[in-house]
Amino acid sequence: MATRPKHRKNSTGPRRRELLQALGIFQRATPDQLWKLTRPDNQHDKLTRDNLLDLQDHHLVRIELVREDQRQVWVLTKRGHGEAKRLLEPKGIRVSALREEKYDPVTGKLLGASYDDHAAAVTSTAAELHRAGIGHRLGFATEIPHRLADGYVQRADLVVRAPTAGVPVMLLEIDRRTEDAHDLVAKLRRYWEWGRLLPKDAAKRTVDLVRSRPAAIEDVDHEQRLWRRVYPPTGREGLVPLAFVFADTTEAKVTNTVAMLEDAGRRYWAPRRYESYYREAITAKDYSQAVPVVVTTLEQLTEHGADAAVWRRLGRDGEQTLTDALDNPDGDALYRRQYARAEAEDERRRAAERAARRPVCKRCGQKFTDQRWEETTARTAWKAGDLSVCGPCRADDVARKEAAEAARLQAATPPEPEHDHDQKPGKLRGLFRRRG
Repeated sequence: MATRPKHRKNSTGPRRRELLQALGIFQRATPDQLWKLTRPDNQHDKLTRDNLLDLQDHHLVRIELVREDQRQVWVLTKRGHGEAKRLLEPKGIRVSALREEKYDPVTGKLLGASYDDHAAAVTSTAAELHRAGIGHRLGFATEIPHRLADGYVQRADLVVRAPTAGVPVMLLEIDRRTEDAHDLVAKLRRYWEWGRLLPKDAAKRTVDLVRSRPAAIEDVDHEQRLWRRVYPPTGREGLVPLAFVFADTTEAKVTNTVAMLEDAGRRYWAPRRYESYYREAITAKDYSQAVPVVVTTLEQLTEHGADAAVWRRLGRDGEQTLTDALDNPDGDALYRRQYARAEAEDERRRAAERAARRPVCKRCGQKFTDQRWEETTARTAWKAGDLSVCGPCRADDVARKEAAEAARLQAATPPEPEHDHDQKPGKLRGLFRRRG
């Protein structure tokens, strides 16, 4: 009976599990990438390589190929793939497909052993994000499908969820300039269209409204849209953020591509003006229907770190940190402040105009109260007496009129007849008296 190999000296259970999880998600990786995806706080990847060799001893991983730069590319074996499933699937994390070990029957050469530059760039991007504290290794996913209304499936190269880093969710497209700039604009358009879809169980009334008038989707709250069934709230206005990471290209090509994205993709990323009564006082922008798009390069992420000011937001000049680039300082928060100020200023202006129009009593010089002003301008103003006098003067007029009327009535009333003082109280005088 074969004895089970012992674990190597520098190998630990937690490290081995981390490597299996990372390879389960990314399928293939070099020791350098796995180091950044698991223990970036280590000074180098030696411990990572030691643990990979230990996993190899236990037939859980294997070296698929050695790249031109002499870096080994590691993959899971069938047994290791099963272990990765056991670690990831209970957490609801999708496991990548198994890289089967097949050989050419004639030459004996390993078939399908390749690690194309695009796949390597995707893994390196995730590694640099993780190294900067943006996303946990279990918060990454690759090749995530987004099905559009016409059935087309747009797959995101990478999805990161890093709520503790201020990025609840972000989609990433890695481009080595193998795609035309117009293709990237088309991808942006598809993500924008996907963000405007309704879920299958949406209310029939809403579905019918959007079907008859597509622009009506903008009146449907994001919480009622399909994307909120898939991803958490972004914590910001707009749809799910999208990042374009360029790799292995020139600065000039990146500049030209970004210019094309800004120009041809403006409809999808650009904010709008707020429709407001105080239009001239509102400079804030409405990002509610836009896809926040940021761009950077893999070289910048590697050299400066993903937490540095290496991200540029479309429509802005200069580079910012990722959270600053995704934030909208000129968005909804500014709009609420500007609207409140404009509304308060409008109220002060209307109050001043009303005060200037307020009538003045021609008798005492006092301004009318609101009640008196309303009395003199209402449809029943004919009951308000002299319309040129204020309330107190009007009350004086009414009092004088009532006093004069009371005096007139008193003067016109006849005097009461005198009473017979000899008559006893309570006794009526008869018609005939007895004569004595």
